[in-house]
Amino acid sequence: MPPPRLRSTTDPRKPMTTAGSRRDRSGSKGNPRQRGFVDVLPVPFVALLLRLTATLGVVLALVLGAGAERWEAQAQVPGRWLAIVGATVIDGTGGPVRPNSTILIQGTEIAALGSADDMQVPGEATVIDGAGKWVIPGLIDAHIHFFQSGGLYSRPDLIDLRHVRPYDEELLLARERVPETFARFIASGVTAVLDLGGPFWTYDVRALAARIPRAPRVAVAGPLLAAAAPPELTEGDDPPLLPIATPEQAVQAVARVLPYQPDLLMLWLVEAGPVAEPVAAWVGAVIESGAAAGIRVGAHVASQEVAATIAAAGVAVLAHGITDEVLDPPLARDMMDRNVVYITSLAVDERHRQVFGHHLQLTELERRVADPEALASLDDLASLPPELVPPWVRPREPRPLDPIAAKNLIRARDAGITIAAGSGAGNIGSLHGPALHRELELLVGAGLTPMEALIAATQGGAAALGRSDDLGTVAAGKLADLVILDADPLEDISNTRAIHRVIKAGVVYDPADILADLP
Repeated sequence: MPPPRLRSTTDPRKPMTTAGSRRDRSGSKGNPRQRGFVDVLPVPFVALLLRLTATLGVVLALVLGAGAERWEAQAQVPGRWLAIVGATVIDGTGGPVRPNSTILIQGTEIAALGSADDMQVPGEATVIDGAGKWVIPGLIDAHIHFFQSGGLYSRPDLIDLRHVRPYDEELLLARERVPETFARFIASGVTAVLDLGGPFWTYDVRALAARIPRAPRVAVAGPLLAAAAPPELTEGDDPPLLPIATPEQAVQAVARVLPYQPDLLMLWLVEAGPVAEPVAAWVGAVIESGAAAGIRVGAHVASQEVAATIAAAGVAVLAHGITDEVLDPPLARDMMDRNVVYITSLAVDERHRQVFGHHLQLTELERRVADPEALASLDDLASLPPELVPPWVRPREPRPLDPIAAKNLIRARDAGITIAAGSGAGNIGSLHGPALHRELELLVGAGLTPMEALIAATQGGAAALGRSDDLGTVAAGKLADLVILDADPLEDISNTRAIHRVIKAGVVYDPADILADLP
């Protein structure tokens, strides 16, 4: 069955009214009824088409929306029983491994977990033989960007190749493939994701994920509020970054996004440098506005000085981690006391070095699951004329993991800070779905145990999403998001790639079947 196309419910120029919308158990917030049919295309292009002929717009709407309703019918039957019998369960809490266990699922939730010798399985239940299998909570990628494909042309602010592929074209391709991207996440065992910044249309991604069972649970920040916004990412009618210079602009920007009910307000402070008084003032205005609306604030950071300032101001989530100097113990204690979630993004830096240094090392899972066009684009550097490529992009020796990033990860763990695994999927070389598995390997390479890495990608991810009450662990009453593995991830964290089946909201998926449906 062909994947449905993304149908827009948002107009970035006219914030919509969302009165009465509520969060449902799917993990997404309701969006209002559609405002336009062909909003899936860039606004200037849509305007041109509509000026040419209204009929063409209707035809495009029918094509882009085709198939969504059929996918919506695949949800779990309410009350239906499913049992995984005899598996080894790693529940995501860090507690003892539970061999020979049975997990009972009723509808979309876990009903019970216990010894296979003691559990009674309802006669009408569908039974999965768990002998020789390991069950972990559904993986959560706490740092992704849907507006980025993971291909070579997804970050013109890093390497400007818009003369090779126009950025509008790159964004359109990423948007059109959202349903396929959903499927690639599920095939990779990733049952929930946190989009840490993108255009207004990413709110439509969240709405679509709530309707399609074969999709991860999607939480969305929406446009990034940026102190030093790269001009390449602020152009057009729906840019992923909104430049902010004053508290007044910050309040206006928050007011603009609040009608869409963001799951998180995100700041872009990676390139901000020292937090001068004006930046601190508008960051404070964002936090105050978010608190008034009951919405947490997070930030992309790299500097310890920036992290210290905004953590003290009330930022709840830090993405990328501190990479400029070793984490100070007082700051680590303060972050722990304030329940700040520390989202790792080690794979982003590694993949940038690999792609730009011409020594990309893809895994078998990436070759099998990743978007083939994004994958193929990563080889384009070798064939582009030299005059089109920046001089700093050249073959070089591979470098090991950033020692400061690795040391700060361990300091954060030792301080008791909640760590969440985020792959940065969508950035160049970080491919939606498979990227999280490489992040887990890097976490272990930096010094976490395999159990700690799994917790970061499950319980920690749920904390980043603000969903600890219903996601992230295997327990009665939690949503039935699980991954069944053919090998022990505690023996080798790479075994998270040995995916036998994926269960999301009580529905069982065979990754091979998912991939057979994709282009």
